[in-house]
Amino acid sequence: MDFLRSCNEMAALVRESIRPLVGSPVGGKVIRMGADRTPTEKIDQVAEDCVIGYVREHDLCALLISEEAGKVPVDGGKGTIFLDPIDGTYNAVAGIPFYALSLAWATDGVVQQAFVQDLATKETFTAVRGKFAHCNGKPIHVSSTSRLDTSAMSVYGRKFDPTRMMQLGHKIRRWRLLGASALELSYIGAGRIDGFVDLRGTLRVTDAAAGMLICTEAGGTVSDLNGDPLDFPEEVTVGRCIIATNGVLHHKVIEYLR
Repeated sequence: MDFLRSCNEMAALVRESIRPLVGSPVGGKVIRMGADRTPTEKIDQVAEDCVIGYVREHDLCALLISEEAGKVPVDGGKGTIFLDPIDGTYNAVAGIPFYALSLAWATDGVVQQAFVQDLATKETFTAVRGKFAHCNGKPIHVSSTSRLDTSAMSVYGRKFDPTRMMQLGHKIRRWRLLGASALELSYIGAGRIDGFVDLRGTLRVTDAAAGMLICTEAGGTVSDLNGDPLDFPEEVTVGRCIIATNGVLHHKVIEYLR
């Protein structure tokens, strides 16, 4: 099985299938509730159908987990694929060119390979555990930024006590909220931003599995709010908070959030 090559093929299918829906209100039409208990929009469903159809024909896994369909048994393959068919649905429907297909392949609960493609630009991030993190086939590495007051971070928070976030916010030089977590985690790996902080408690395994491996294989650090390893259950109804940084800044971010 060549997982990453298959991911490229799936991404091409998804791009073509959603083309008429990008930047269109039709793409944002809610058609049902997803397995993650959030509304499934038409563009999500079309993208997911492409991937599930491909996976069923190509022995890529024994189980696929997607935020729309939930757990989908697949005959003939091994391992588990975590799928977010459109990471950044709002951006896609609004015509903002920052949304992605996110795929991660895991064995025994550990992600081994990751693929995140910006569907608007075709820029592609990949990683294989213990081997590499790439962007468009070239090695990437996290930034060397060591001071919060020169850093740029994506910071998410909604319906939470802002007190501890503001302590960190006063130190960060640039706040960015780009709207597609898999890409933002990959951007840390590429050294474009220095961190990603999400305090909403809604980030699911399908959102984060691929981006986390890309980030860490590029030298970054990912943890929960206490600095402990982040553990996601294979269940799309369960969300987590996350801190991801270039590693150098990690403990500083945690201290300001306490």
